[in-house]
Amino acid sequence: MNIIESFLDDNQSLVGEFVLSSLSSAISDVQILLFLSFMIVYVITVLGNALILLVVQLDARLHTPMYLFLGHLSFLDICYSSVTVPKLLNILSSDNRRISFYGCFSQMYFFHVLGSSEMFLLAVMAYARFVAICNPLRYTELMRRSICIPLAGCAWFGGFAHSTFHTCFLLRLSFCGSNQLYNFFSDATPLIKLSCSDTTVDEILLIVTPVILGPSCFTLVLVSYNRIVRSILRINSREGRQKTFSTCASHLLVVSIFYGTGIIVYVQPMSVYTSANSFITVFYAVITPMLNPLIYTLRNKEVKGVLQKLLIRPNPLHVKNSRMSSIF
Repeated sequence: MNIIESFLDDNQSLVGEFVLSSLSSAISDVQILLFLSFMIVYVITVLGNALILLVVQLDARLHTPMYLFLGHLSFLDICYSSVTVPKLLNILSSDNRRISFYGCFSQMYFFHVLGSSEMFLLAVMAYARFVAICNPLRYTELMRRSICIPLAGCAWFGGFAHSTFHTCFLLRLSFCGSNQLYNFFSDATPLIKLSCSDTTVDEILLIVTPVILGPSCFTLVLVSYNRIVRSILRINSREGRQKTFSTCASHLLVVSIFYGTGIIVYVQPMSVYTSANSFITVFYAVITPMLNPLIYTLRNKEVKGVLQKLLIRPNPLHVKNSRMSSIF
């Protein structure tokens, strides 16, 4: 702990704060429109994911492994969006682009915790679907609560471990030059580009770690769905195949969006990173958490059924009058 504090004290004496400079003056004329747009996206993200959490909690039929993991994903997306969007809204509303040294590293740390945890969680959810479709007779045994909770815990632990590892290495760096951070939030790549230390090790880790962890988790997803597709093809009826595959469609779409945008943002050489990358990151960090509840709600009959019961309740007076009329 003393080592980390000494790193922080040394860096703090050189650079006390950073300036988030990705949103240039070129878009100053539309800042109000952007503020309203991102505010709407953030509200939809929080309310949509909170609604899924509420639905899963209230309906006993949804107390299953699949919805347990979906609840974790929804909570994760609320936190994920809350790490970056409030500061973005503050920039757009007051033009306050400054962020403290400690605030910068804290924001980066939790952003990577949540991003890495989602990567691990999507792999766990793919495994759960594999068990449900390929081993339905053993599903209750293999996905009992005493196994599902540790699996979800491992996803969170993996996220914290990965982010802690990266953050500790970044704390070794000194920042003694420009404090203009070309992003709308604190991230590892623009921080490394600002450092006046030797960043060779950090640049290698920033490329190698995603190349190891990302493909590893994605391989687990691919292996699971390879077995799932082979199992679906053995189903005789076309209706049965379509019904079984529809249970996986939402998860597949979420995985595609997550990895597709993540590859564009992070799997590239440090030398080609520019301020334009921050605009791509907006989709990855802001839009994706909003899409997840929409995808699962619009394509999931069970969730839509519970929502309809919650939102379209019969009027008690109408029910009472109908009962009275039936008596007379």
